Amino acid sequence: MKLILLLIAVNLISGNLHTQELWYDKPAEEWIEALPLGNGRMGAMVFGDPVNERIQLNEDSLWPGGPDWADNNRGTPDNLENIRRLLREGRHVEADKMLVESFSNKSVRLSHQTLGDLSLAFKGHENYREYRRWLSLDSAMVTTVFNTEGGRVTQRVFTSNPDNVLVVNLKSDSAEGLTCDIELSRPEDEGRPTIKVTSFENGLSMDGMVTQYGGELNSQPNPVDYGVKFQGQLKVDARGGRVISENGRLRLENVKEATLLFIVNTSFYHDDYKKINSEQWQRLSSRSFDRILYDHVKDYKKLYDRVELDLGPRPEAGLLPVDRRLQSIREGKNDPAMVALLFQYGRHLLISSSRPGANPANLQGLWNEHIHAPWNADYHLNINLQMNYWPAEVTNLSECHEPLFDFIDRLVENGKKTAMVQYGYEGAVVHHATDLWAPAWMRAAQPYWGSWVHGGGWIAQHLWTHYEFTRDEEFLKNRAYPAMREFALFYSDWLTEDPRDGKLISYPSTSPENSFITPDGESAASCMGAAMSQQIIAELFDNLIKASEITGIKDDFIELVKEKRGRLRPGTVIGPDGRLLEWDRPYDEPEKGHRHMSHLYAFHPSNQITAEHTPELLQAARKSIDYRVEHGGGGGVGWYRAWMINFAARLKEPEMVIENIDQFLKSSLADNLFDLVYPLSPPFQIDGNFGYTAGIAEVLIQSHQGFIELLPALPEQWSEGRVKGLRARGGFEVDMEWEEGDLVKARVTSLAGEKGLFRYRGMDVLLDLKKGESRTVVF
Repeated sequence: MKLILLLIAVNLISGNLHTQELWYDKPAEEWIEALPLGNGRMGAMVFGDPVNERIQLNEDSLWPGGPDWADNNRGTPDNLENIRRLLREGRHVEADKMLVESFSNKSVRLSHQTLGDLSLAFKGHENYREYRRWLSLDSAMVTTVFNTEGGRVTQRVFTSNPDNVLVVNLKSDSAEGLTCDIELSRPEDEGRPTIKVTSFENGLSMDGMVTQYGGELNSQPNPVDYGVKFQGQLKVDARGGRVISENGRLRLENVKEATLLFIVNTSFYHDDYKKINSEQWQRLSSRSFDRILYDHVKDYKKLYDRVELDLGPRPEAGLLPVDRRLQSIREGKNDPAMVALLFQYGRHLLISSSRPGANPANLQGLWNEHIHAPWNADYHLNINLQMNYWPAEVTNLSECHEPLFDFIDRLVENGKKTAMVQYGYEGAVVHHATDLWAPAWMRAAQPYWGSWVHGGGWIAQHLWTHYEFTRDEEFLKNRAYPAMREFALFYSDWLTEDPRDGKLISYPSTSPENSFITPDGESAASCMGAAMSQQIIAELFDNLIKASEITGIKDDFIELVKEKRGRLRPGTVIGPDGRLLEWDRPYDEPEKGHRHMSHLYAFHPSNQITAEHTPELLQAARKSIDYRVEHGGGGGVGWYRAWMINFAARLKEPEMVIENIDQFLKSSLADNLFDLVYPLSPPFQIDGNFGYTAGIAEVLIQSHQGFIELLPALPEQWSEGRVKGLRARGGFEVDMEWEEGDLVKARVTSLAGEKGLFRYRGMDVLLDLKKGESRTVVF
C-alpha cells in the first residue's frame, strides 16, 4: 500500500493523476474493463493481470471478403419508378416492402475481426499485493505495478506509430526474476482454426486468413471462405535468465527484464506483407526499447498536447480509482475533473484509432474481441461514423480526419457504380452502412433501418468542415470538391418534382431508423421528402456552390445546382404543434422518444438552424427535443446522450448541458470509460466517446454561425477553468481562462491570416491577424 500511496503522491504533485490517468487497484476481469492502446492501425486491450495477463490484439484491416463484395448491387430504375408511384398514391407500406425487396441486401454478416490474444502466464505471482494499473493519456502507455513475495514487478505496454510495433516491457527486481509462458492465439471461426502458430528462436509467428463461415447476405447464409491474409510476429529480447522457443510457444525463465515486440502486416495494405514484416524487423533490430519509447511518446504528444482542459480539479477525486469515481458520480458526487478526463480520453481514442494511412475508426474504433462483432463493427453512415469525427477539427486533431477522407474517395468510386446500376443516375450514392471494402449498396432487413440514400451527402459535410477549420484551398479544390460534386450529381438526378406543390424532393425518403403512422393507421418508413433528406441535400448544394466560388470552378453543373437548390423544398418546416416536421407531413409516431433525432440535423451538426439567423426554427428544434425527452429520450443509448450534450450546447442552456453530461457519466460508461450502447450494459460503441468530447468543446467554443463565440454554454459547476488549443472555423486557435464564471483571458492565434469576429456575452471584437500572429482579446 505504501507503494501505491507514493505513486499517487508523485502524480498529485505533478498535477497529472486526476486529469491525465485512468487508474485502477485491481486487474481487468472482463474485456470491457481492459485499457485501450492503438497506433491508428494496430490496437491492444491490456488487462494488467499479474498471473494470467491477456493483451487482446486488433488490426484495422482484418475483414473477410474482398473488393468483389462491393459489387452486390440490387434493383433497377424500373423498381424505383414503381416505388415512387406507390408513394404518390399514398401506399406507403407497399412502397416499403418493394424498397427492401428490390434494392436491399437485407441482413448482412461480414464483420471486422479480432487479431487474437497475446497471453502471458506467470509463475509465482499468485499472491501479488500493492497492485495498481493505469493508462497515461499523455503518453498512451498502460503500466501495471505490483509486489510479489520476491519483489516488485513492472509491466509497460504501448503501441508505437513511428515504429508500427506493439511493445511490452517486463521488469522484476526479484532475485528469481520472471518466469512465464507466452502464447499467441485466435478464436475459431464456426469451429475452424483461423491461424497457424509456429516458434522460432526467441519468437513466435501467427499466420492466417480472415473468414466468415457464419456470414450472411440478403438474410441468407453466406459463408465467406476468403479474406485478408495476415502475419503477426513476436520477438523477445531478454536480460538475465533464458528464453525457450518450442511447440508454438515461448517460455521465459528467471528473466530480469524482457522486451516483447509484436508486429503485424496484412494483404490489405501490402501484396507481399511477409516481406514487409522482414523489413520491419530489420529496422527494429537497431532500435532499443528506450529509443522506441522516446519516439512513441514524442509522436503521440505532438497531437495530444495541443489541447489542455482544466475544469477546476478536485485532488481528492484522483485518490479514487476510476471505477469508484464513477460509482461516486452515480451516487450524486460532482466531479469536474472526470468531465475533463473523459474529454481527453476521447482525444486519446481518436489518436489511437485514426492516423494517416490507416482505415477510419469503425463502430468500435479499433478494439474488438470478436469474430462476429456487434453490428459487424462496421461503418454506419446515419450518424455513427460521422460522430466519430465530430471532435477531429475542434479539438485540434485535424490529421486524424485523413483516414475518413481516404475512405470517402473509395466510397465515391463504388458509389458511382451503385448509382448507375441501381437507379440509372450519374454521380455517387452511399446508403446507411458500409465496411472495409467500401460497398455503397443498401443493407436493411426493414425499411426504416437503412433504406436511405443520404450517407454520402452527410459524410461530405466532413470535407467542407475540414476546409472551414483549416482554410486549405488545395484540399478543397483537389480532395473535397470532386467528392462533393459526385454526391451532388447523384442528388441532382435523384430529385423529383412533388406533384403536390411543384417543389423538388428526395423520394423514396426515410428518417433513419424511425417510422410514422400512416392515415390508414399502419406503421411505415417511406415518404416523399423526409426532413433530414431535404436538409442534407440543401447543405451539400450550398457547400458545393461556396466551394466553386472559392476555387473559381465554374461550369454548367454548378448553374444546375443553383437552379435546383432554388426549387428544393425546405427541410425545416414547423408543424401544427410547433415542432419541426420529421417527415413530409405531420404524421404521428409509434416511438415518440426515438433515439434518432434526424430531423434536427439542420440544427446540429449542420448550421441551417441558429439562434442568430433562424430564431423561430430554433424554438421549434427546442420543442422537438423536449418532446423526445418527455417520451423516454432515446432509451439511454450512449451516443444519443452525447448528441444531446451537443444540442444543449447549441441551445446555450448550461443546466441542460450538465443534466446530459451527468446522465452520460452515470449510465453510459463502462469502468474503462468506453461508451455503452445501453445503460450500464455492453456492447460498447465508440461514437458516444467521440460525441461527448465534441460536445464539451461545443460548450466552450462555437464557430458555426459566422462568428466565434467564447464560453457560450458554460455551466456554473465549472466556475473556474482554462482550456488551451481549441480550434475554430476560419483557421483560429483559441486559449481561454475563466474565474467565477467570467472570461478573464482569451488568446487567439490565426493559422490562416483571415479576419475573425469574436463574441462573448453579446460583445464583439473583430480581429485582423496575419498568419501565425497571436493576440489577447479583451471584451
